[in-house]
Amino acid sequence: MTVQSPATILFFDSGMGGFSVYKEVKRLLPEHHYLYCFDNAFFPYSEKSEETIIERTLTICQTINKMYAVDIIVIACNTASTVVLPELRKNFSVPIVGTVPAIKPAAETSQTKHIGLLATKGTVIRSYVTDLIERYAQDCIVERIGTTKLVEIAEQKLHGNSVDLIALKNELAPWSTMADLDVVILGCTHFPLIKEEIQLCLPQVKIFLDPGYAIAKRVQSLLEGIKVRSKNEVKNLIFSTRHFEQERQFEKVIRFWGFEQLTLLNVD
Repeated sequence: MTVQSPATILFFDSGMGGFSVYKEVKRLLPEHHYLYCFDNAFFPYSEKSEETIIERTLTICQTINKMYAVDIIVIACNTASTVVLPELRKNFSVPIVGTVPAIKPAAETSQTKHIGLLATKGTVIRSYVTDLIERYAQDCIVERIGTTKLVEIAEQKLHGNSVDLIALKNELAPWSTMADLDVVILGCTHFPLIKEEIQLCLPQVKIFLDPGYAIAKRVQSLLEGIKVRSKNEVKNLIFSTRHFEQERQFEKVIRFWGFEQLTLLNVD
């Protein structure tokens, strides 16, 4: 069954990294309505406990769902996706789409069988990720860098600030001399937003895997099998869980990304 009316799709992240996924979904499916919430009061998630991440994600998604009957929820955050998906699927009847590191495609693509997982500190230590590596990349050497600094650099870029290439290079220094490292997994949705800068620091890497398009295709497939719940003509709205210091400047950023209104979501 093909969707006859626009669906309402909710994106969730602790910051603005999910814009990299939202961009690909909207490019493929421009006719739908989009909601985006970032839990900036608890940004970044990478060093928060699993219990906190689950509680925050569930509460925020439930709050928005009461306001706007959402049709699909996209957890556009690798750190959250590694822990929250079972709980969300238990509490929602709508499809839940997660974002997890592309270990299998990387292992299949690599010619040297030497790959890198670039993610947050929380993601690289999750048992979920270790299980993926053991299942799909046993024939590969898998390097891992867990970094909060790159998340902060990407956020600063989205706010219109210049990228600190020295700090970026320092974070990636352990891989700079690995000549046969040929595939890097961008295991945080923030990282595609600074992909060009990462490429400058790792010129030997031939492929950087970004999950955005694959998620867009997954959302498209799921929309074909659902009945749209939302009846109201929602616009493209964005929510935050705390005010920004430079609110006016940030409003320009969200308009650039296609959102019409910034709303403070009180979930505490």
